Amino acid sequence: MITAGARVDGDFARRIGTRVKALARIGSRSMLGTAIEAARNAGATRIAVVGGREVRDACGNLVDNVIEESHSGAVNLRRALTAWDDDAPLLYLTSDMPFVNAQALRTFMDAFPPDSLAIPVTDCTAFERRFPGAPPFGIEIGGERIVNGGAFWIPARAAAPLESLAIRFFNARKSIPRMAALLGPILCLRFALRRVSIAALEREAQRKLGIPARAVRGASPELAYDVDTLEDYVYAAERV
Repeated sequence: MITAGARVDGDFARRIGTRVKALARIGSRSMLGTAIEAARNAGATRIAVVGGREVRDACGNLVDNVIEESHSGAVNLRRALTAWDDDAPLLYLTSDMPFVNAQALRTFMDAFPPDSLAIPVTDCTAFERRFPGAPPFGIEIGGERIVNGGAFWIPARAAAPLESLAIRFFNARKSIPRMAALLGPILCLRFALRRVSIAALEREAQRKLGIPARAVRGASPELAYDVDTLEDYVYAAERV
């Protein structure tokens, strides 16, 4: 499952020639095209994309389904999580990772039990070695400087319990008080004091969802570089 609805404007849109960020070309392909190729070569048997008309036109016959986007990011997330009618495991990708590739995805997926909810995590030192001089990325958690990736593994039959919590986090993402309410006051306080650990976040996710949750350390930096700003895009375009 790939989401491709994000829009940009101003100098960013003028530079890439479109408001649809996923269609920004880096090298010979769009970022969306790179994500589709990486997923297919990593073994995805079905690929769906959430996007609008421009995305549908760009996908052509490269994917199995294009799901019409909504103006609501939360609705798009719900549509992504329920893209298929069965309970098969789901690899969820953002469409703004210009360096994503099949090997990086396979290495990530081979690093944890398939019944776990998982996200790749890259050490900042490895990230900076791979992308020297890149715009600032990363965060410090429990003394570890990390960059989280834009790929997520959702195990079989986990989309339904994940849906409600994922949407609540999406809706609260820009409000510290609302995020604190979701995390709980103790965990939020420990995070503010820089005393929370990745292990504590894994335990809290497992407690809320009822399924194992893993932050997969040592993931390829290619899964951690995403394009949020024009500066991110220019750096990536110059690296390819």
